[in-house]
Amino acid sequence: MNEIIKAMEERRSIRNFKPDLPSKEEIDQVLEAGLYAASGMGKQAVITLAVTNKKIRDELAEDNRMIGGWKEGFDPFYGAPAVLIVLAKKDSFTRVYDGSLVMGNLMLAAHSLGLGSIWIHRAKEEFEMDKYKKLLKDLGVEGEWEGIGHCAIGYIEGGLPKAAPRAENRVFFVD
Repeated sequence: MNEIIKAMEERRSIRNFKPDLPSKEEIDQVLEAGLYAASGMGKQAVITLAVTNKKIRDELAEDNRMIGGWKEGFDPFYGAPAVLIVLAKKDSFTRVYDGSLVMGNLMLAAHSLGLGSIWIHRAKEEFEMDKYKKLLKDLGVEGEWEGIGHCAIGYIEGGLPKAAPRAENRVFFVD
């Protein structure tokens, strides 16, 4: 079977991570895959923030938890030590699609390297907060950006979950 299709069929959302941070080389490879995602009109109007600083990661998790309305102590990133945040230029009419393609590439690349991943929402709400706008400014990122999603990555604690059965009647041919 083709390796890319195999990865697509095998990748699962992981909800239990080891605390060990993936290597810089592994994270760089995942990020590189995100740079090659298709984009509307080839504009490449998407950026990714790689959060590996535990203090910032934990603060991000707490803000995400509060936005999501979960009880104190819940980690919406399921213990993943690295969070890759995908943002797209607000004035790009394909921003959500382009960012979603980046997210898909990140998750498939993580899987191909033996890392687990999960897409976590609420990046849009976070990057409407002044503190995250300031973070972008402090990083030298100019312009207006919309959070598309978080790709939480790390080493899997336990086994890879089994795939749910695929729903029927989801493909139609127009011959």
